[in-house]
Amino acid sequence: MNKDAESKKVPKLRFKEFSGEWVEKKLGDVSAFSKGKGISKNDISENGIECIRYGELYTKYSETINEIHSKTNLRIDDLVLSKSGDIIIPASGETAIDIATASCVMKDNVALSGDINIIRTLQNGVYLSYYLNNSKKYEIARLSQGISVIHLYSSQLKTLKINLPTLPEQQKIADCLSTWDDSIENLKSLVENKKLYKKGMMQKLFSQEVRFKDDDGSDYPEWVEKNVTSIAKTSIGLVTTMTTSYVEDGVYLIRNSDIKPNKINIKKLINLDFAFDEKNKTRRLQKNDVVTVHTGDIGVSAVISSKLDGAQGFATLNTRIKNTNEISPDYLCWYYNSEKNIKYAKAMSTGDGRSNYNLKDFNKAIIPVPCLAEQTKIANFLSALDDEIELLEQELEQLQLQKKGLMQGMFV
Repeated sequence: MNKDAESKKVPKLRFKEFSGEWVEKKLGDVSAFSKGKGISKNDISENGIECIRYGELYTKYSETINEIHSKTNLRIDDLVLSKSGDIIIPASGETAIDIATASCVMKDNVALSGDINIIRTLQNGVYLSYYLNNSKKYEIARLSQGISVIHLYSSQLKTLKINLPTLPEQQKIADCLSTWDDSIENLKSLVENKKLYKKGMMQKLFSQEVRFKDDDGSDYPEWVEKNVTSIAKTSIGLVTTMTTSYVEDGVYLIRNSDIKPNKINIKKLINLDFAFDEKNKTRRLQKNDVVTVHTGDIGVSAVISSKLDGAQGFATLNTRIKNTNEISPDYLCWYYNSEKNIKYAKAMSTGDGRSNYNLKDFNKAIIPVPCLAEQTKIANFLSALDDEIELLEQELEQLQLQKKGLMQGMFV
């Protein structure tokens, strides 16, 4: 920690070659402001001038913009073009906190759409982008106006007070955080590639394009197709009003929103009182039951673990396998979560607005059944991929938290 940190104009974390207090300025004193122009969704094309639409600032870009995702064929005379180092902030949005999002464009001549505030400065644009997104995000949010649609005007941004180190220190901070972001982006890409690989392997495994072999190298028997009701007892969870039975400590209640692919989100489970559960004891879920989403993320399924043995399900579609020597709960769950089965579930769902996957349609599902040994290999292979993805996502979360901690210490 920097020894000068007691001074409000000195960061807690600082590169040793820098000293002295940062200087307070208004953003309007060190910047020129303008606004983007035009470029609707219909103006996006495969070729033409690279462009950024304001909505993309929420979904596609972070503090630095090196690669541009969109192009437009609009006449160059009708466009507002960037200069490398420009900082852009949405001029309108749905919430005040979302609108307080700064990005630094690292390329010249990128067309910037309407509803984008453009900040052009001789300060380091990357530094300012990180600084505004971290130390000043809530102050920027408070500057915005509106109720149903939030607006942020340059006249408001000009009044924002900011703290500036020297340009060399700005560059050092920008380089440090950019390196951190590169690691984060690389890990995000790795996670995404792993997910795509898993998706591809699921398609190949359940279509039998890829088959496992027995340990002695011989082929496994041919698969057979069976109706789900021939291999399992199916049911639907509780559909009665039960809010008065919610308690702090009791029997777990699994709702449709708690079911994720191959896992239950235990952290958000509600508890039911024991008396209510006892009245509905015949509806209790058992270990190795498979629960499926009836409404919401239709078809998504998870296996009931030992921890959830005895839980109740609220309007969940439940599958209890008759003979686990014939079909594995883990294999069945992986098949339920396959693209083929999810497509079937969505196609069979009914209702206006929020669709429902009804039990009678659920019961029509046809399950491809390999021998138990091949089922086990399929489930183990896919579960191992899931474990790898989970570890990478945990590593990504740690990097993001570390970056957040760095920014909190490096800025005043």
